[in-house]
Amino acid sequence: MATLMALCPVVFLIWSMTKPSPWPSHVALPLTALLTALIQLGYFEASLQLLTANGIAGVLSVLTPISIVAGAILLNRVLVHSGAEEVLRHWLERISTNQVAQLMIIGWAFAFMLEGASGFGTPAAIAAPILVGLGFAPMSVALLTLVMNSVPVSFGAVGTPTWFGFEALNLSDVMVLQISSYTGLMHLAAGLVIPVLALKFLVSWQAIRANFLFILISILSCTLPYFLLAQINYEFPALLGGALGLAISIAAAKAGVGLHREHQAPLSSTASLPFVAVLKALSPFILLIVILIVTRVQQLEIKALLNSTTPWFSLAGIEVSEALIISWRGILDTSVNWSYKTLYVPALIPFVVTVLLLVPILSLRWATLKLALGETGARIKLPVIALIGALMMVNFMMQGDERAPIFIIADGLARLMGESWVYVAALLGALGSFFSGSATVSNLTFGGIQYGIAEQTALPVALVLALQSVGAAMGNMVCINNIIAVATILGIKNQEGAMIKRTVIPMLVYAAIAALMGAILLHLA
Repeated sequence: MATLMALCPVVFLIWSMTKPSPWPSHVALPLTALLTALIQLGYFEASLQLLTANGIAGVLSVLTPISIVAGAILLNRVLVHSGAEEVLRHWLERISTNQVAQLMIIGWAFAFMLEGASGFGTPAAIAAPILVGLGFAPMSVALLTLVMNSVPVSFGAVGTPTWFGFEALNLSDVMVLQISSYTGLMHLAAGLVIPVLALKFLVSWQAIRANFLFILISILSCTLPYFLLAQINYEFPALLGGALGLAISIAAAKAGVGLHREHQAPLSSTASLPFVAVLKALSPFILLIVILIVTRVQQLEIKALLNSTTPWFSLAGIEVSEALIISWRGILDTSVNWSYKTLYVPALIPFVVTVLLLVPILSLRWATLKLALGETGARIKLPVIALIGALMMVNFMMQGDERAPIFIIADGLARLMGESWVYVAALLGALGSFFSGSATVSNLTFGGIQYGIAEQTALPVALVLALQSVGAAMGNMVCINNIIAVATILGIKNQEGAMIKRTVIPMLVYAAIAALMGAILLHLA
């Protein structure tokens, strides 16, 4: 009965967003949060004080995803109104007019590198508007970027989901590297299939077959270095793999390697572009990548400065650190805490800083900035409500320690599967990403459960945790926060349920590949 009650909010949310006349996310998610709260109070007899504190934390936590989305939208609108996006579109067309090449270069390799540098959904936020600018349909682009941005996620944001996601388990460095090795291998296998399924949202199977050699070159140029680096390091596989893959993909596209001429689109402009104009149009992305690398590579020490918790001042129980980390500990005298890393969350840095640096580079006027700010504000109004509902629901689902609904669901799955857990372990990781909106949070939340299940069932701990990490990455395809973010950036309204229906299919294919790889690795262990 407890499992059925725990599942009620999940079933209600899926039903409300995928039924024939789906509710928009800003309606479905707050109602799901309310239902979760009522079940917690009525069935699980949760503490009202603790539930209220979790609700407050959920509302405050919306600042993280919405500030990232707002920053990405602001940069995008500045690029549009300054004319930089138009220049960039013409330049990309001249690299290759082949649509498959454009999709692989921007939606796959470029996004792969951005995920390695930043994570937090920024790859889709940056790559998607560029593809729409090239003439691709917004809905299809949103689906492609959601599906593409899964393979690199386990090592996104300089490996955060791996080294930080399992930090609470106090694993040895040897164990973390073993997890990294298994994770890289499983993603390598999935990478041969997932980008192809993503391309199908925008091009025909005929076009995919005709250009398959180029697709394979672009895929392997990212995933092979990614896999090899994962054997010795868990911070840089996605960043360096993506950078190398982007360079090779561009070179191959320019040379026409593996590209079929029948799938070339006509140039929208035959005029050549001055080098300075192209450099200016690329400058926002160059700045973004440089800023992200400088602020996220641990060895450069700037990352430590941006995450400094040294107190600066406190007011009414809210503490502000020297790095402008705003924290509220013990909300309503409970164990619930909240914090916002002002300088580290990829919002102010890199997006706002990049926009400010672009003022002289792109000769931006105040009128342009004002217009971009106005459009940004208009686009995030309803997503704020949706994200508040999502984050409150997550907090409510995780309240109760061993009797938390999310843990009851996980325990039920483990009891049902027993030693066959290796076949479904990745799905628990995906469930965590679906709810929390983060592969890192999924690993933090379910890493302990996966560790315990591995010990109970005598499965290799490193293998089970790798499946958790892979599952958390593939969960990005159906993650509510990511779907709301990319839909908001592209101006897609009330289509979240339809998007989940489409992206869940490649996610299940990913899960099947993970299960197969898990079984093979278990046999070899």
